[in-house]
Parts: sequence; structure tokens; C-alpha cells
Amino acid sequence: MKLDNVFKKTRLLKRKGQTAAENRGPEVPEGLVRKCNMCKGAIIAEDVKKGGYICPRCGGYFRMHAYRRIESVADPGTFEEWDRGLSTKNPLQYRGYPEKVAALKERTGLDEAVTTGKVRIEGEEAALAVCDGRFFMASMGEVVGEKITRAVERATKERLPLIIFTCSGGARMQEGIVSLMQMAKTSAAIRRHSDAGLLYITVLTDPTTGGVTASFAMLGDIILAEPGALIGFAGPRVISQTIGQRLPKGFQRSEFLLEHGFVDQIVERPRMKEVLGRLLKLHRDDQRALTAAPEGMRQSLKIPTGMDRARAWDRVLASRRKDRPVGMDHIGALFTDITELHGDRYYGDDQAIVGCIARFQGMPVTVIAQEKGRDTKENIRCNFGMPSPDGYRKALRLMKQAEKFHRPVICFVDTPGAFCGVEAEERGQGEAIARNLYEMSALKTPILSIVIGEGGSGGALALGVADEVWMLENSIYSILSPEGFASILWKDSTKAQEAAEVMRLTAGDLYALGVVDRVLAEPSGLTVEDIQAVTEPLAAWIREFLEQYGEMDADALVAHRYERFRRM
Repeated sequence: MKLDNVFKKTRLLKRKGQTAAENRGPEVPEGLVRKCNMCKGAIIAEDVKKGGYICPRCGGYFRMHAYRRIESVADPGTFEEWDRGLSTKNPLQYRGYPEKVAALKERTGLDEAVTTGKVRIEGEEAALAVCDGRFFMASMGEVVGEKITRAVERATKERLPLIIFTCSGGARMQEGIVSLMQMAKTSAAIRRHSDAGLLYITVLTDPTTGGVTASFAMLGDIILAEPGALIGFAGPRVISQTIGQRLPKGFQRSEFLLEHGFVDQIVERPRMKEVLGRLLKLHRDDQRALTAAPEGMRQSLKIPTGMDRARAWDRVLASRRKDRPVGMDHIGALFTDITELHGDRYYGDDQAIVGCIARFQGMPVTVIAQEKGRDTKENIRCNFGMPSPDGYRKALRLMKQAEKFHRPVICFVDTPGAFCGVEAEERGQGEAIARNLYEMSALKTPILSIVIGEGGSGGALALGVADEVWMLENSIYSILSPEGFASILWKDSTKAQEAAEVMRLTAGDLYALGVVDRVLAEPSGLTVEDIQAVTEPLAAWIREFLEQYGEMDADALVAHRYERFRRM
């Protein structure tokens, strides 16, 4: 209550022109109070500054000045500023524009709406650009475009990863078509940085709109966003005033974009430095060879014998058991430094396919898994492991990213089949699967696929065009489910058990056919509790695979993969 009284007094003083806060923009003078524009509560300015510019009452985010943003992520004393002092021109001879620029320079201490330079984050060197909304709402004029382009070019020349914190109202109206051209200029520079095999991370903050969204903001190899940030091409006011359409709650916020496949992760501000540091470490240009695997792990590399004594239908039931380890269980047991990435960049983020970058015994890899979930709630969220087109497109996006950074791809297959709903057909399920087969056949990085449960039809094959395909002993891989097979060929789905025997869908059958390259024995009734009985020998196999295929020339690798399927 006392805070509210102080706030009222401060507001009264402001009306009388007696407070310095009047001309300071979003910054709050020390010792004064301000009103949170989200929860409307009165908050002490110093508490907000010390708390990362986050409202202590509601957790809402205030916008950060560029230099404070840099301080929040940079290792102390490591920031080296680039290209300060470029002159802002007036290409349209827009009246009052030079005077406004001069006033903003005086008030903010900035030369323009973006600050660029080199920095270390958690010990990792990177080029950094940070937009500052105090300067024309960080709109992109010629100087902003030039500073970003120079930073990208220098990062390319020095082979540095690049991080850009975006915050912008879009193109700068006062510079007209010259501002529009900066979209093309910055995008072209980022393409060259990408072609050099270098990492680009964008961090979208509130707001990121207009021409910045439609250029460098959405071109990151990895796109992060702060919670609740407004992100979109046409802002809500423009949409409302142009077409009169009412917008749903949460429209164009970070969470909306994550759901619709355009953002990899939403990262809270206190975690940002740690997340960026981990990503930079994972993408470091590190050519260290894997050390030799422990001898004890190499003793499990035999194909199990006697495994076909069990009936095929028993294998089917085992592969479908609700307590059988799912994709995320295998990922957690085999990999470290796991960073999940989301979205296909076209429509959505399908939970039936999990994609991440991680380390396998110190080596960066891309891991993609079809995920069924561990309980009913997760089953529903993951659509029982039946991917949509968005899932396959997400998987392909991450595979292409892995190819760029020369990371091996490891896929875990576990699906009854691709989702066959109306919406999946509307969004191009067939095309999405076909595109994966097409692209994976020529991907210039090693690919390993491991069937850990059900391998159902083309939905499984979309992650199965690999240099080698392995299976767990009680997994299956087939053209169709036994029920579907019996229904189509015999017009009687009750003959599923008989169909399972005819289909030759067990690991032993498929090894004999040359469809799979290795089969890993597993304990009876495999659960998460005894998953190490599978993952310890599997780790030795994976290590051997990475050593063998990691040494192959890219063209030889693609030729080998082509011949593998050409023989079938």
C-alpha cells in the first residue's frame, strides 16, 4: 500500500513537470517508482534493474538498453565495440529528421539503433549486435543496415558465430526505399555467413516487427525468443486498421510463434547467457577425434542368436508396451548438453518428433526422435507418436542444419505410422515424407537410424534413409501394421497375429533380408529402469559408427548410402 502511495505522488509530480523521469524514456531514475504496464502495480526502479529488468510482481519483461543487454550476457570486460560513429543521412530530405536524430543521440548516448562488436560469452568468442528501442524504436535505416552488414561480414572474415538481439518497429519510414533495401542487404550478408558454415543465432525481444522480422531476425540457424515478446511482420495495430480483423489473445507473441513452428526455444532472461554459452560451445569448430572406446563396451557388438524363437506377434506386442522406453528416454541415457529445438519454420511444432543438438561422449551431434510419450497426457500431446507434416519438416530442417555444421545425425524411430488425419493431408503429408527421403539420400553428413519400438510404414522410413539402420531385438519395422495388412489383403483385421508371421517384420527377419545392419539384444520386458542394458552397448556401437563414417569423404558417404538402398 505504501508503494502505491509513493507511485501516486510520483505521478502527481510528473504532471507538474517536477520529475526527471519525464525525459528519460523507459529508464527509471534510481530511488523512484514506476508503474508496470502489465500488472499496473507500483515497483521500485532499483529492484527492477537488479532483477534483470523483470517486474518483481508479475514477472513481465521491460525492454533493456543495448549496453545493459550486453552486460547481461557478456563475460566481464570482453566487449569490443565495432563501427561506432557512422553518420545517419536523410535520403528523402525528410523535414525535421536530422534534428530528431541529433536529439536522440544526445538523450540516449547512442550513435544509432544498433550496437555491434565482438564479445565472449561463457568463454566463447562471438560477434554480437544488439538493437535498442530508444532510438526510433530500433527501426532499420541505412546506418542500422550498414552496421549489421559490417558485423556479419567481419564475423564471416574472422570465422565468428553471430548473435543478434532484435528489437524493432521495422523499416524506418523517414528513409523510405533506402530503408527497404537494408532488408535485402542484411539478408545477403547473412547468406554468405551461412555459406561459410558459421553459426547464426537470433534472440527475438519485444517488439520485433516489420522489415526486421522479414529479414535478419528470422534467418537464424537457431531462433530464440524472450517470453511474451511481440513478434510479427504486420503489427497488431496495422492488421486491425487495415483489414478490421479482431486478433486472438496472445496473437504474435513468442508463445504463439513457438506453437506455430517459428521459434526454437523461449528462453527466460536469467538463463540467456547460459543458453547462449552452451549453444556456442556445441557449435565450436572442434575437430578433436573421439578417444578410444572402453574395451568392456565393445564386447556387446554381436548379433544376438536364437532371437527368432519368439513369435512375431509377441514382438509386436513387446514393441507397443506402454512401459517400453520411448525416444526421450534413450536420448537422456545416451547424450549430454541436450538442447531441444522446435518448429518447422512453416506452420507448427509437432510434438511427435523431438529434435535437439547434444553431445555424444563430447562430440556434437543432432538427435531426432519420434516420441510417443510416457503417460496418457504425453501420449495425447505427442499424438501417440504419429507425426504430422510439420514434424517431418522440422526433422528435415534440423538435418540440413546438421549438414551445414558437419554434425552427424542420429535418429530414433518409434511410430505406428504417419498421422492420417484430414489436416495432415491438407498440409501435404505425402510431400513432406517424400521430401525427407529425397534430401536424406544426399545429405553430406553421417546418418544413423535406430528402430527402438514400432517402425510403421513410410512414417518410419522418413527418418530411416541412413548409412546404417539398427533395431532393438523387440522392435518391428513393416510396410503397415499387422491389423492393416490383414484388413487390406484378407479383408479381416482380426487375423493380425497371422499377418505378423507372414510380414517378416521382426529384427531377425529384417537382418536376414539385409534391410537392417545390426540388431541389439535387450532384456525381457525392457523398461526405463533397465535401459542401461541397452544403451551401454548401444553407445559402443554409436561410437564405432561415428569413427567409421566420420572419416569418409562427403561424396563417398553419399555414394555409400545410395548403394545401400540401390541393392534392395
